Amino acid sequence: MAYVPPHKRHNKDKDKDAQLPSPQLLPPHLKKNPSLNPQNSYATRSGKIIYAEKAISRWFAVGLDDNSQLPPSVQLRPVSLESIERKIGEKPLVLVQSCQLTGDSAVTCTRSPAEIIAENVLQDLLSSFENVRSQMQVPPSEEVKPTLVARFGKVLFHGRPFAAQEAMQKGFAAGIKLGHLKRSFYTNIPTLYMEKLTSEDSPKIGFDFEEEKDVFHVKLSDANRPDATISCKCRVIEEHKRLQMYKIELNQVRHMVTDVSSLSKNLDLRLMLCSKRILTALRDDEMQCIQDLIHSAILDPNVKGGLRWTLGKTSSGDRFSVVGVWHTITKAYRTPSLRLKVRHADRFDFRISTGETASEAYLKLKGIVSESQVEKVDISLISKMLEQELRLIWDHFLNCVHYLG
Repeated sequence: MAYVPPHKRHNKDKDKDAQLPSPQLLPPHLKKNPSLNPQNSYATRSGKIIYAEKAISRWFAVGLDDNSQLPPSVQLRPVSLESIERKIGEKPLVLVQSCQLTGDSAVTCTRSPAEIIAENVLQDLLSSFENVRSQMQVPPSEEVKPTLVARFGKVLFHGRPFAAQEAMQKGFAAGIKLGHLKRSFYTNIPTLYMEKLTSEDSPKIGFDFEEEKDVFHVKLSDANRPDATISCKCRVIEEHKRLQMYKIELNQVRHMVTDVSSLSKNLDLRLMLCSKRILTALRDDEMQCIQDLIHSAILDPNVKGGLRWTLGKTSSGDRFSVVGVWHTITKAYRTPSLRLKVRHADRFDFRISTGETASEAYLKLKGIVSESQVEKVDISLISKMLEQELRLIWDHFLNCVHYLG
């Protein structure tokens, strides 16, 4: 069956991540920085994105001067993103430089962006790793794996832009005002950037091609787990034109999300620590119900998500129902401590009958995760690794011409 790649389909809806609440108190070393976002700390669920009981979320900007002041050239500017406007009823806003600063008007800072981000993130990251370790005592039917990822895209702001813009004109207080706006992270990036990243940039900095995967993710609701979504990873068996399931996972649990607006770059950064829960021992009747749903899927490249079911076949018994489909084509590249993934994703949500396609890129910071799981954590080593990885990201992964203003 001929397959139409997601990035060549006519639909250009975009992907975004949801926002979660942030801790009320800042770590002592960050209290002097008014650009951080203090909010309440509690577990919350938006859609089926799950946050840990002590989840941390922050936003700050890089490109401020040593007094944490925003330069006068920085503005909040609306951008046209059809999929987001359709959901929230208004245009989102992004921080942009209105002009190129030179000479005396340019912002000066004695520390590098990587140093600033690492200092702002380190304590949150360490405490979040502690929370992950404390939650790894799970039932024998589950396996928990922590993942630290760096995603590339744009921080979008929603809410009361005029009040925030007025605060920005008054200097450093803008950081607090912007931090209280609702935000999301827009992950769809241009295809040309993806191609340059994989064919030119990543080989120059030591990434080797690892593999390419074509995967269908069938999302199921479970009446016994109302707050969770089951994701069944499947590959296509060509001779039978059907899906074969090879892994079953529950939602990721988010422990830390830090959004960084990079004022001198075209792309922003999201650092996110999650734990993945893999189901390893389902009962025979549970497995049979799930297998029935997977085997009844019909491959169809003309529908969003690439799969459809005949009427009445999207549920199995009174427990499992199909709520969404993702079709992802992912290329992976690796170094000893990092894994770069670029993917074309074609998604469809059965609950709200909407689909979207996106091109996305992200890094898995494997080395830091490995060091965080040893019996005696070397904080200085993790700090050094974090700054090193952030310097690589800042220099090579946030440059994208003509992106959202």
